[in-house]
Amino acid sequence: MKKKQKRSIYYLLAVVLLGLAGYHGYQKNGFYKSAYNEELPVEQGQQDKQEGKEYQSTGDLSLLDVRLPERLDNQTVHYKHIVVYFNKHYRVPNCVAYELTNTMTSMADSRDAENRANYKFERDHDVKGCPDWWDYKDSGYTRGHMAPAMDMRWDKTAMEQCFLMTNICPQVEEMNDGEWRHVEEAVHKWSRSAKRLIVLTGPILTNDMEYIGKHDDIAVPESFFKVVYAPELNRAIAFVMENKGMPNSWTNYATTIDKVEALTGYDFLAKLEDNVENVVESKQNIKDWPAYYPRR
Repeated sequence: MKKKQKRSIYYLLAVVLLGLAGYHGYQKNGFYKSAYNEELPVEQGQQDKQEGKEYQSTGDLSLLDVRLPERLDNQTVHYKHIVVYFNKHYRVPNCVAYELTNTMTSMADSRDAENRANYKFERDHDVKGCPDWWDYKDSGYTRGHMAPAMDMRWDKTAMEQCFLMTNICPQVEEMNDGEWRHVEEAVHKWSRSAKRLIVLTGPILTNDMEYIGKHDDIAVPESFFKVVYAPELNRAIAFVMENKGMPNSWTNYATTIDKVEALTGYDFLAKLEDNVENVVESKQNIKDWPAYYPRR
């Protein structure tokens, strides 16, 4: 074989060997353990996060099911990360349910999390009775999230959908940015140690509510509830807070799920075994939950 041909063969072999080495090196160093998929490269994982790739829960999402009274107007809307039970008569949600895991919370608290300032309130045109953002303008009430933005910052789609007006109720600013916010912050922190929480939030609807909006047809609830269940711990707690500036610490408004069910007529956590559900819903002890001290 001529020397020129030998050199060509050696050159081709070298190129192939270098290519294989680079490929294996990329496999070893160029991949990371994504929250979504362990085999996605960094660039693809970041792109999927920006586009709102589905977070795969390892739990039972049937716990998000809420049984409502038959007389209550309701349209159940399954968004990507929240379930909204919307009432077109009152133009507010009956209840909003979602799962919050420690992975979601870690991502929501990271430097790469979604920025709330990039999102605006929008009407969901597919839901009858859903208000527009401007329906609350000059009403004296804030647009209060039922599923708070702080729990959705881990995902673009979750943030977009939590700013839909189907997730919003009129709230007094002193309440929304006061003890109610402290409850939301506590739930956010608890998800880290509890690993997974089921969170159900909504207004307590009554017959003598005030109304706002261009046509005075958006109900202003007099109080709100939040139900929190930790499946891994089989422990639950609930809160009921009036729609006004609250004089006491948020911990004073802790109660049982049974109390919330009595006030609303709803049936929460109905997928649990009856003996488990009865125990979980009848007890509450704020001391069973990790201490949280809000900044005042």
